[in-house]
Amino acid sequence: MEWRDQGILLSSRRHGETSAIIEVFTPEHGRHAGVVRGGTSRKIAPILQAGAQLDLTWRARLEDHIGSFQVEPVRSRAAIAMNDRLTLAGLNSVTALLAFSLPEREPHRRLYHQSEQLLDLLEQRSLWPLAYLRWEVSLLEDMGYALALDRCAVTGRTEDLSYVSPKTGRAVSRDAAGEWATRLLPLPDVLRGLGDADDTEIANGLITTGYFLKEHLAKGLGNKPLPEARDRFVAAFKRQI
Repeated sequence: MEWRDQGILLSSRRHGETSAIIEVFTPEHGRHAGVVRGGTSRKIAPILQAGAQLDLTWRARLEDHIGSFQVEPVRSRAAIAMNDRLTLAGLNSVTALLAFSLPEREPHRRLYHQSEQLLDLLEQRSLWPLAYLRWEVSLLEDMGYALALDRCAVTGRTEDLSYVSPKTGRAVSRDAAGEWATRLLPLPDVLRGLGDADDTEIANGLITTGYFLKEHLAKGLGNKPLPEARDRFVAAFKRQI
């Protein structure tokens, strides 16, 4: 068995004395693991940094074997991330959430391309937080927890949408919320793709996406705790506001 693809490195861990086991996210083969022979060497180890874009060749005797990777660097993102604490926290959140959420060997092409584009924006601090928020919305959608934010779940109207139902992920208008408003999640305009990308609104949007990641996605995956990397990124982002 053999295939070739490009992918984003999600994680790498030592395997034996000289090898490493890596997990990558590829457009055609989804989240996929394999052994890199000599992965701890001075030549290869610097390539195997989370977020790296790799050219990959995977081989195995049988399809269900873990198999082995040959890797060639396309571009590294570690050097960019290391220069800034918030950028590093963001990169770690993306790779950790992908490793946590994605089923093995199942293609998610749209999410892959959005993830690649997001990581390629790491140097652009003014654009990245909003792009990250939209990426979390896309991650939820691809995992089966899409938010419906175009009209009020109670009245069907499209005006004055201010909240999100924590149960259904549907928008609720201010008038329809009434006394239940304190039990609903915030719906800033930026979460609907409207208005200016104000950092405070982005932070409010991350409250809402974070709830669905923790209370819906994580519970749907067997109540596994959400990666701490996500909380570290949100905390770092809020500190800069």
